Amino acid sequence: MSLVVEVVRSGFVESVHQARMLTVDADGRPVAVHGAVDTLVSPRSSMKPLQALGMLRSGLDLEGELLALACASHSGEPFHVDGARKILAGAGLDESALQCPEDYPEDRTVTARSRLFMNCSGKHSAMLATCVLNGWPTETYLEPSHPLQRAIRDTVEELTGERVAATGVDGCGAPLFFVSMVGVTRAFRAFPLSERGSHERRIFEAMSAFPEWTSGTHRPEAKLMRALPGLMAKVGAEAFDAFVFADGRAGTVKIDDGGQRARTPVTVAALRSLGLDAPELDALAATPLLGGGRLVGEVRVRTA
Repeated sequence: MSLVVEVVRSGFVESVHQARMLTVDADGRPVAVHGAVDTLVSPRSSMKPLQALGMLRSGLDLEGELLALACASHSGEPFHVDGARKILAGAGLDESALQCPEDYPEDRTVTARSRLFMNCSGKHSAMLATCVLNGWPTETYLEPSHPLQRAIRDTVEELTGERVAATGVDGCGAPLFFVSMVGVTRAFRAFPLSERGSHERRIFEAMSAFPEWTSGTHRPEAKLMRALPGLMAKVGAEAFDAFVFADGRAGTVKIDDGGQRARTPVTVAALRSLGLDAPELDALAATPLLGGGRLVGEVRVRTA
């Protein structure tokens, strides 16, 4: 049965979202299962750690903040933009090589659009750098048949333990691979449980150490990772989320109607189902609803 997320305004349940959730313990055994977690999903940007792994396996050499940025859905803050420029410059390129769409940053006082502001520019910069390193064409790096994208697909299939059922196009233009929540959860566990020094561990350590670089200074996922040291979390569009803790506890979340406002409360519930909790999570367990600028309700997971 799916979880129900209630939108409560002025004491009345105004709307509801249905949510799927899967969590597993440190040994990979299911702890909480809600909804059809074995059917196909579009994990969207939650797959960025796997995409980055495919790049590292293809020779890309990034560390620390810049490796975290390669896995990011960022807010377009100045340090994100500078980091993407640095990755491009290291490959002898500039932003004109990027094929992600132009966008505005989260800071709406900025009125000019740029591909560097687009939340996937770190990933695209890393993809281009990988192509330059291997002598692969940069003009077609987003084509599913490109050597880079084939390497990424192979990585996705290896870590999820599933054949990619279908290939689509993500919002940034990159290929998108459809798998199950079970497969994504299995894949995320590989990052902290791999040997120290492995590409998987390097990604886990970079993302968990630099949460602002994987998202943004004020983003909920950064707050979760700061509150729970040893957590790697990655959101995706249409209200997907995936996470793993250092000991292998892991989970995935999908809000069926794509309602982003319901995602973080369900992610908090997923973390708590595994005994992962901190006082800071109380503020993220429900999304505030305002009326006339005042707090009048919240979006929360229905409790029995």
